Amino acid sequence: MTDIDRLVRPHLAEVRTYGSMDPPEVLARRAGIPTDRIVKLNGNENPYGPSPRAREAVAAVPLHVYPDPLQRSIRESLSEYTEIGPEHLIAGAGADELIDLVFRLFVSPGDRIVDCDPTFAMYAFLARVSDAEIAMVPRDDLFDVDAAAVKHAIDDKTKVIFITSPNNPTGNVTGEREVLELLETGRVVVVDEAYFEFCGRTVAGLVPNHDNLVVLRTLSKWAGIAGLRFGYGIMSSGIARRLMDIKQPYNVNVAAEAAASASLADAPALLANVGKIVAERERLFSALSAMPGVTPTPSHGNFVLCQVAPGTAGEVYEDLAGKGVFVRMFDSPRLADCFRVAVGAPSDSDAFLEALDGLV
Repeated sequence: MTDIDRLVRPHLAEVRTYGSMDPPEVLARRAGIPTDRIVKLNGNENPYGPSPRAREAVAAVPLHVYPDPLQRSIRESLSEYTEIGPEHLIAGAGADELIDLVFRLFVSPGDRIVDCDPTFAMYAFLARVSDAEIAMVPRDDLFDVDAAAVKHAIDDKTKVIFITSPNNPTGNVTGEREVLELLETGRVVVVDEAYFEFCGRTVAGLVPNHDNLVVLRTLSKWAGIAGLRFGYGIMSSGIARRLMDIKQPYNVNVAAEAAASASLADAPALLANVGKIVAERERLFSALSAMPGVTPTPSHGNFVLCQVAPGTAGEVYEDLAGKGVFVRMFDSPRLADCFRVAVGAPSDSDAFLEALDGLV
C-alpha cells in the first residue's frame, strides 16, 4: 500500500478548512423536525428564490453541450447589466472560484496577502491552501478598514489586499477614499462586492483608471441562484485576459450560465425582491435593537450581526438550533460573542425573533 500522506504537499497535510454550512436536510435531522419547518438563516440566501425566467432557462438548456469557454454571450449580458465593457468581465463558478484564480495568478508559496479581520473567511482559507502568509489587520471599533494599518502591514512579499464591501459579516461599506489609498500601494486590491445590490455602492467605476483593482460580484444573493454557483469579476482587460487563460475552460456550466443570463434579463423584478429584503432588514434591525441583551450592527447587506452577553453566543446558537432556527457563528476572536442572522421573509424573521426572545 502507498503511504499517500507522505506524498501530500506538507502545508496541506493538516490544513484548516473553510467552515461551510450543512444542507437543510442535515439541519432538520439535527433539530428533529421536518425539513420544511426549519428556519435557515445561516447562509444569506434569498428567501424569494430565483426568477421564473431562470427556472425556465435551466429547464430548456441542452445539457449534452459544453459551455462556451470564452463566455461570449454571458459576458455581453453582464456588460449590459454593469454598463462596463465585456473585455473587463469574467464569469466564474461563484465569486469563490474567481478568488481562487486571483491566488493562482498572483500568489506564490511564501507570498503574503493582507486580510482585514473580521471578514469573509475564504481569503484566509485560500491563502492557507496556496501556502501563502496572511497579514491579518484588525478592523477598527466600528469594523471599518484601517487603511493606515493595512499599508503598514505591507512588505516586499505582499501581493494582494482583500476588502469585502459591504463586509461579511459586519455589513459596513468601505469608502472609495480608502480603496483609492490602498490602490496607491501598487498591490492588487480585490474588493468583494457580493452584496452590492443590497446597498448600491460600488468602486467598479475606478477600474478603467486602476489596473490593479479587481471587483467581485455574485448572483447567489440578489438573484437567488446560490445553488448554481455563478459569480463575475470586473477588472482591467489585462487581468481579465490572464484569468481567462488560466481558468478551467468550461468553468461555468450551461445551467448556471442560462440562469444567470435569464436573471440579468429579469433584473427589475429581482431587484424589487431586493427592495423587500432591505425593508425587512430594517424591520429586523429595529426589532433586535429593542430586544434587551442584543446589540445589532447596522448593515448594508442581507444579514445582521448580533452581539449578545459575553460567553453566551454558543449557548444561544445551540438553543436556536434546537428550535429549528439556524444562524451563523464565526471563529474570529472579535466575534466570539456574536452571531449573524440572514434576512429572510417576514415570517422567517418572526420565527427567529420569537425563538430568540427569552434566550438573551
